[in-house]
Amino acid sequence: MARRSRDVPQEPGYVPYQPTEARVIHRRAENGEVVAYTAEEYGVHNDGLGIIEPVNSSGGLLFLAILLSAGMGGLAYFVVQVIIQDVWDIAGRVWWVFPACICPFVFAWASYFSERNAEKLRAARTLPRPATCHGPLNSVHGLEESRGQA
Repeated sequence: MARRSRDVPQEPGYVPYQPTEARVIHRRAENGEVVAYTAEEYGVHNDGLGIIEPVNSSGGLLFLAILLSAGMGGLAYFVVQVIIQDVWDIAGRVWWVFPACICPFVFAWASYFSERNAEKLRAARTLPRPATCHGPLNSVHGLEESRGQA
């Protein structure tokens, strides 16, 4: 498409994409300023609301995904041993292990790819990484509430 044709309606009803306030997530960045991220740029849930700081960097998520992949390798070895030794009664007693291992495995890889994609999108717009913050100070509403109390 030619440069002069960019943002020119190509078809009736064409509207170029612009993030609206409903689609934007306002969060503090690591440098302290409030930044508007789209859901794709925000990535994995970055609000640290638990006792343990969540793993939400792509490197940490990749480590967890590889660790769970090794666990899935152990599960595959177990299934092969059950087939070779023909002891299906053991697999019948521990059937719950299969979904309990498969669900975190799939979630870890999906989280890794989501965060990696978000990092690429943030780099393209030169946005800082959202800060992990405990409590309401990470949101714009918490920022307004904290300013009103001071």
